[in-house]
Amino acid sequence: MHAVEPQVHLIGRPALDYDEIAAYLKDVGGEKWLERIDRGELDDAQNLAEFAGRICYRSWEPGLNPNVTRIRADQEKYLQNILASAHGSVLEHVTFNFILHNVSRVATHELVRHRAGVAVSQESLRFVRLDDLPFWFPEWAQQDAELMSRANGLLKEMEAFQRWMADHFGLDEEGVPFSEKKAKTSFMRRFAPEGLGTGLVWSANVRTLRHVIENRTAAGAEEEIRLIFGKVGELMMKEAPALFGDYTVEDGAWVPGWRKV
Repeated sequence: MHAVEPQVHLIGRPALDYDEIAAYLKDVGGEKWLERIDRGELDDAQNLAEFAGRICYRSWEPGLNPNVTRIRADQEKYLQNILASAHGSVLEHVTFNFILHNVSRVATHELVRHRAGVAVSQESLRFVRLDDLPFWFPEWAQQDAELMSRANGLLKEMEAFQRWMADHFGLDEEGVPFSEKKAKTSFMRRFAPEGLGTGLVWSANVRTLRHVIENRTAAGAEEEIRLIFGKVGELMMKEAPALFGDYTVEDGAWVPGWRKV
């Protein structure tokens, strides 16, 4: 058994093809939009959200749509208006990819409740055999000496049982077919705790991210998932400040300036 800390790694973000965007804008008369925006790697997410919003009204420039006589040229103000007007469908185009590492199955069981706008690929204990149990203890638990002694003793027993089963089933003997290893490993996982650290790739669009960050950092949320999505919120605040800059953090709870986007 070894103690772990839940980690969040941002591994993927939107990438725009500005040549193709330019070809479209030339056709509709919106070329000047490209002159107003930044094109750095960290700008693509916000540029995509703005692009998706402007295509709805053809608001690249005043007059391209006779109903539009003026536009917001500043991207931050434009996206703030998107949030304030709850034009959330625009944000569904903007997707980020995360590795959630050393998070428990307690947390991942909570995550399955959020399905819209999400993709998940989780480590499978039907295939991955356990011999060392990663486990997270909250700070208050670490300060309770008797609790930690008993918990570590129990985890070591469970770890030893995993190793005993592998030896008892002869899983490392030569010639054991993978189908047999898979079947026995699937049985063995039944004796692993829900608090076991695991890993997954979790992808979500901005509309979903805003909803999950708010709900899973709220005071009543489970404490590990509060920790995880506090980390997600910090990453997104740096990654796309115009899309997440309306949040304030109050005792660990991320409260948006605009809800139901």
